[in-house]
Amino acid sequence: MIKKIVLGTQNQGKIKEFQNILGKEDITLLYWKDFDCPFSVKEDGRTFRENALKKAEITARKTDEVSIADDSGLEVDWLKGKPGIFSARYAGIEATDEKNINKLLEELKNVPSCQRGARFVCAIVIFSPDGTWEWVEGECRGIITEKPRGDQGFGYDPVFLVPALGKTFAELNPQEKNRISHRARAISKVKPLLKKYFSET
Repeated sequence: MIKKIVLGTQNQGKIKEFQNILGKEDITLLYWKDFDCPFSVKEDGRTFRENALKKAEITARKTDEVSIADDSGLEVDWLKGKPGIFSARYAGIEATDEKNINKLLEELKNVPSCQRGARFVCAIVIFSPDGTWEWVEGECRGIITEKPRGDQGFGYDPVFLVPALGKTFAELNPQEKNRISHRARAISKVKPLLKKYFSET
């Protein structure tokens, strides 16, 4: 039995996290770049699940392989859940991680730490070419710092503090982050489901 899964993402940060977490599962991970046809997915869903489903389905249909795709983002309490599904492009279509962080910190300027609560959310969809699919969700609660800290990770990691550890995601090494992150928690729920999607080849 060959266990092959295509990851429906081109985000290198996400790819590394999937590799680190699923690397011991005797699974061959494939990526969009492993296939001749180019992929382009417009993330126009209203929820993390809708976006993950769209990416996973398109990936499975084009590759004829079981696919996994996620959509994740940051929800800040003070901002009533923003940036949410717009996390990656919060500062505009051409946004960078730095621009997104700067916009977020500006919007939280003078907001006390006790009101800077937030959570990272990750929805993951497993999609089979036969149309079968399932989804799971993971989250991690934290606090938004007043300035970036650390140089690991990607996205909003430098401003997302885990109170129990006293560190931001960007101050954690990959092994530490992959024990507690929203994506790690979602993937842990995916693992028991995967065997249903593997076929004899």
